[in-house]
Amino acid sequence: MIPTFWLRWLYLVILGVMLFGASMVIMPEVARDLFSLLFYSSPGEFQARYPVDANGYIMFAHGVLGATLLGWGATMLLILKGPFRRCEPGGWMMLTAPLILWFVADSAFSLYTGFWQNVLLNAVLLLLFGIPLLATRKYFL
Repeated sequence: MIPTFWLRWLYLVILGVMLFGASMVIMPEVARDLFSLLFYSSPGEFQARYPVDANGYIMFAHGVLGATLLGWGATMLLILKGPFRRCEPGGWMMLTAPLILWFVADSAFSLYTGFWQNVLLNAVLLLLFGIPLLATRKYFL
């Protein structure tokens, strides 16, 4: 049986992803400013650097990304509470494989487009998921 500590850790990280996603949908301006701060060291740089139409599209893209994060988190939560918690065959891989695929694809695209800062953000999230996933792998062998 998986220790409660690791289940709670994953539960909190997943809820964090979902809350961040929901905030991007509810407050896309804040998401735009946070990513502007991450990429340009200034929360208002997107607005200063790009025309109004481009900023509207940036907010739209952040809202869609937020909705995707919310859905991804909900799926992960269902897996965590079901097959993962019961140590069913495949339960660990159901969380781990999509996480690795996301990290590689997102980080590669971020590097390709010159936004290396996003790779650092991805690495933090991978670490937050990776520690408990590595710690629980033995329960699925």
